Amino acid sequence: MQKIAATAPEAQSPGLVAGNIAQLKALFPELLTEGPQGSAINLDVLKALVGDATVSDADEKYGLNWHGKRRARQLALTPSTGTLRPCFDESVDWDSTQNLMIEGDNLEVLKLLQKSYAGKVKLIYIDPPYNTGKDFVYPDNFQDSIQHYLELTSQMEGGVRVSSNTDANGRFHTDWLNMMYPRLKLARTLLRDDGFICISISDAELVNLKLLCEDIFGPEAHKGTIVRTTGQTTGQDSGGLGSSFDYMLLYAKNPDLDVGGLPLDDSDLERYQDSDSRGNYALWQLRKTGSNDRRTDRPNMFFAIKSPDGDDVLPIGPTGYESCWRFDPKGYSRLAAEDYIVWKRRNRPDGSEDWWPYVKTYLEGRTKRPSPLWDDLPGSKKASIDLRNLMGDSVFDNPKPVELIQRLIKICGVGSSDIVFDFFAGSGTTGHAVMAANLEDGAARRFILVQLPVHLDSNEATQNAAASFCAALNRPPVLSELTKERLRRASQRFKSEAGEISNFGFGLRIFRLDASNIKPWRASAVDAQSLIAQMDHLVEGRTEQDLLYELLLKLGLDLCIPLQQQVIASKSVHAVGAGVLLACLAESITSIEVEELAEGIVQWHKQLAPAGETTCVFRDSAFADDVAKTNMVAILQQHGIQNVRSL
Repeated sequence: MQKIAATAPEAQSPGLVAGNIAQLKALFPELLTEGPQGSAINLDVLKALVGDATVSDADEKYGLNWHGKRRARQLALTPSTGTLRPCFDESVDWDSTQNLMIEGDNLEVLKLLQKSYAGKVKLIYIDPPYNTGKDFVYPDNFQDSIQHYLELTSQMEGGVRVSSNTDANGRFHTDWLNMMYPRLKLARTLLRDDGFICISISDAELVNLKLLCEDIFGPEAHKGTIVRTTGQTTGQDSGGLGSSFDYMLLYAKNPDLDVGGLPLDDSDLERYQDSDSRGNYALWQLRKTGSNDRRTDRPNMFFAIKSPDGDDVLPIGPTGYESCWRFDPKGYSRLAAEDYIVWKRRNRPDGSEDWWPYVKTYLEGRTKRPSPLWDDLPGSKKASIDLRNLMGDSVFDNPKPVELIQRLIKICGVGSSDIVFDFFAGSGTTGHAVMAANLEDGAARRFILVQLPVHLDSNEATQNAAASFCAALNRPPVLSELTKERLRRASQRFKSEAGEISNFGFGLRIFRLDASNIKPWRASAVDAQSLIAQMDHLVEGRTEQDLLYELLLKLGLDLCIPLQQQVIASKSVHAVGAGVLLACLAESITSIEVEELAEGIVQWHKQLAPAGETTCVFRDSAFADDVAKTNMVAILQQHGIQNVRSL
């Protein structure tokens, strides 16, 4: 029995404001908008409704606008102060894999990846919160980005629990748009010129998302809206139509980029029964059919050709209109000379027969244009069963089917070593699908996944199984732990199935977002003890590997770039990218050790013979004194290593 508390709506008088808003919304839906404090009245609309002649359309313009858009744009341009810390013990095949799973707030991770991965991603697929009123939405008040992330990991913001973005919120759509806008702006810069982005959504935000994407990618970059059947009907008690599908908006970085084809199915293959020395072929009408098939559409393709009887044949449509051939006269002559044209007798409507030309189209390399209706893939129920079989328990609601992402990989032309990126990773379907595609054709596609460690509440019925699963693994009860565990299990399964095939495409490197290894200078430190504490400006407890991978990010190097290590003068020295970066991050370098260490680095640098200029980095506090530091720089620069830096 639910107790009615003093703060419950049942114990209070009716809200007059809420009643007024409801009445206005019923009479004039266009009058209500979203403002900085919630629901607001659009005064220009009100003036127009009452016939006020002072209303002006000077500020009206086409496009999607909302309160906070300017700030959201600025947010995308604000640099991150964080870093990514490697998690070796949670990873699979660290030394050989090219796959990444990053735990953290995706906005900060998108910023951190800009230097290393801008213009390198072939396909981005995301399945963001649908903003149905029940799902988690990242708030848009980012005072301190890393602190904001740390608060979100425990679902707290300023001491207040963050939950769902309910439809009672006066900024319902605004909050969602402010969350999505900077992330999509940053995602676009990561795409290659021949890259695609595909976004799953329901009809709750479909219209807003399309306008948002057209603002960021341009309307001409829209390659279609995919309708995917889920296999389950929801919302039947809403008073409206139930829903058994969702949508996927597909955009290209380059508007001129075409979507690739899909393999032919059995019904298509039945057409290719004839064969010659070139292979199996089907016959297609030489006359163009479908749209733009009129003589006026292509005048140069309306001409007479000779039938086997010597009669002139024109491209006349079935109702007698002047149509056009598929080729111009020069193209037709070449095809006829190379035996691509086949003449067959056909029956005319009046009962007579005549000759009609066809062109051979060969099976090899042939694909079909993808349909916008994807009703032939497994639905949510099958995807849930597959995930349960892998994990041994039902730990995630409504995962996307692996086959869905595999199809996207095909039509977007994701080739071997190309990168697929998903920064709303959820259960990890995208990474699973990339590994499945690699197993299928032996390629080495890469994935980068990002997932916020959303807290799982064991007291919530829908989260209890997932929280218990994490507890059984002796891991924190957060969503990202499910993502990592699924990827690890999928990796082991695919490696086992691959056998002798290289497992290059099946491993996993895991990183965790955290505050930078470099302490910010605090000007407020006025006492001697505080100033002394800041002399070593590296965060206590951070390892050499933590520092090394922050260097990779800051220098714009791939987080999976090959690393080498040597021990010189009892110090570990790391070489990145065949010597593009040399780093000795030891905590102590005495004056006696400087010469031996420097000479050893010089010799190794000569052996590596890097193609470009080398940067050599040390821990600033490691040197015994300024003399030791100066001597190190002098020796290295004397032997051609000019860029010597310290942390």
